[in-house]
Amino acid sequence: MSETPAPHANRLIREKSPYLLQHAYNPVDWYPWGDEAFAKAKSEDKPILVSIGYSTCHWCHVMERESYENIATAELMNRYLVNVKVDREERPDVDKIYMTAVSAMTGSGGWPLNVFLTPDLQPFFGGTYFPPEARWGQPGWPDVVQQIGESWRNAGVRPKLLKAGRQITDSLRQYVEGSALPAEGDPAWLDNGYAALAEIYDRAHGGFGPAPKFPMPVYHHFLMRYFARSGKTDARDMSVQTLRAMAQGGIYDQLGGGFARYSTDTHWHVPHFEKMLYDNAQLAANYLEGYQITQDAELKRIAYEILAYIQRDMTHPEGGFYSAEDADSVAPGEAHKREGAFYVWTKPEVARRLEPPEAEVFMWRYGVRENGNVTTDPHGEFQGQNVLYAAHPIEETARQFGLTEDETRQRLDRARDKLFRARSERPRPHLDDKIISGWNGLMISAFAKGYRVLGHETYRQAAERAAAFLQKHLYDSSSRTLYRRWRDGERAVAGIADDYAFVVQGLLDLYECRYDPRWLDWAERLSDEMNKRFYDSGRGGYFMTAAEADSRLLLRIKEDMDNVEPSASSVAVLNLLRLAQLTGREDYRNRASETLRCFGSNLKDSPRALPMMLAGLGNSLTEPLEIVIAGRLDDPETQDLLQTVQERFLPHRSLIVLTGDDVRRRFAERLPYLATMMEIAGRPAAYVCEHHRCRRPVSTPEELSPLLDASKGNQGVVEERS
Repeated sequence: MSETPAPHANRLIREKSPYLLQHAYNPVDWYPWGDEAFAKAKSEDKPILVSIGYSTCHWCHVMERESYENIATAELMNRYLVNVKVDREERPDVDKIYMTAVSAMTGSGGWPLNVFLTPDLQPFFGGTYFPPEARWGQPGWPDVVQQIGESWRNAGVRPKLLKAGRQITDSLRQYVEGSALPAEGDPAWLDNGYAALAEIYDRAHGGFGPAPKFPMPVYHHFLMRYFARSGKTDARDMSVQTLRAMAQGGIYDQLGGGFARYSTDTHWHVPHFEKMLYDNAQLAANYLEGYQITQDAELKRIAYEILAYIQRDMTHPEGGFYSAEDADSVAPGEAHKREGAFYVWTKPEVARRLEPPEAEVFMWRYGVRENGNVTTDPHGEFQGQNVLYAAHPIEETARQFGLTEDETRQRLDRARDKLFRARSERPRPHLDDKIISGWNGLMISAFAKGYRVLGHETYRQAAERAAAFLQKHLYDSSSRTLYRRWRDGERAVAGIADDYAFVVQGLLDLYECRYDPRWLDWAERLSDEMNKRFYDSGRGGYFMTAAEADSRLLLRIKEDMDNVEPSASSVAVLNLLRLAQLTGREDYRNRASETLRCFGSNLKDSPRALPMMLAGLGNSLTEPLEIVIAGRLDDPETQDLLQTVQERFLPHRSLIVLTGDDVRRRFAERLPYLATMMEIAGRPAAYVCEHHRCRRPVSTPEELSPLLDASKGNQGVVEERS
């Protein structure tokens, strides 16, 4: 049986998606998602296979190699099916609908996602990865294809498939419409969310739940804000200890910075090696906030290294950020890709690249062993290999070799630099170089926070260049349309609610770097457009897609979970509350409240599912701390006051900087209480207010610090607004 790929390209060759292009030379007669495929299914009376994945998906590569490149298997697929490939990162709306369906059918989901549809797009059977022949309790893919195809052609069986499609579609519709009742926010739900996370917290290794372990930045976002509000140190410690444990593990790239997507084991040692932009954006923000809270230099170092990795390896020359790096690459001297080949080391390789004094210290610190250090390796991919992790603390390593801690760090830094340069000679993993607007919004937030917390000018420049890239390449100002994807000169796919929400968040964070009103103005315009296109005026909350976005979608759906990416509704709540403080627009505050009510029973009954929205609820229940600084940005005293604010973790504060009379008039048109806030005796002045009631203005960090510190912790619950 020949497995040689077909010599001619299929229709996917005309696409820009790196994932679709990976399948462009499969012998499968692939179609992109669209009318051509659906018309063919109806005219030829065939079921549709929708196969969904993304370009850095390991098991997608495996199934392609085993099945989609196999000519005999492709012939079966072409005979019985109309085959459609979807990049889930370009079309998360399509993925969400059919992932929900398959999860309901099978109890689990993942990628590759393979779902069979009727010609009118109703799902009737599906699963994730299927092996090329029956194994591991799963049927072989050719058998699945043939059975589906023959069943569709069988007049006695087809009605059962159609009935299954209708029933699943009805269930999806009921799920979307929801049985949950709106509910008013209750501070007790925040306590319940904390308790729910504490219940699954791994106190031995950090993290939440069993393996595989995902970093889950949304958990950290909530826990840090819950700590700030309640003062419960266990909430802080669960987050900070997890951040430290992840940074010590193999899930963190100990040489080049940046986190892999998840750990296959409980102690963060052996990762699934793909690196995603959205993970690293949110984790950089987590580490920066962890540093603000603890002043732990190690958390600061990790934030710095994540941002350095993004600047070095994940940035387009014009400033946008790429999407991902693959888990798989070709090992030196081998013909085929394997997972982690770029990252792992044998002991002889390390010894050959380092001087003996460096090598012995490095191998002790990072757990390098003669026969490899991977103890759980079900697929035999890491035999004799070492995944670098912080096996021993710096202090212990120094004692082991009779060195000072500074001497130990110097040796380790030299060794890491040499091995990083040696690793750079290896074939790199595939780079998914498409630019996703929403993920760029998350990364703009990270760089903006990096500038505010660490003060590095290059971080502000990176955030501004990325925002300018989005404005130039992914935004149509005439229609106020934000597009989702840009690659190789082409923008495509109308943005979903996530894109609008994440970009607004990034712009609000960027505004706080230099208080340039153009970023605040754009954030306001995008928020208004998001409300217009995606808001459910009947029930509250935000649909993933606009009403006019794609008539071929089975239904409009709302994301009701904060997962590895937060939901659009959760981020929108936080954005709207911030915008209400900056603009005085009560319609923003009202829409945030309506969204919280829409998800009220979810927050009450399943708080762990929506930690980011719980953070939004906490903000809505807490009287915001209003900080206003009147002064020129080029005045060192103004900068000292700003630094005093920015170095503190004050999640419930708003910050307005009045840099002159024009800016004051602009803000005072909406927020009249700002009209009289000016410099005092020619010096910058800081005003600390709650609900527009302000304390006496101060002009020095020494005077401002106690006012800010007095507001930390539980800032009180807002009385119900009249």
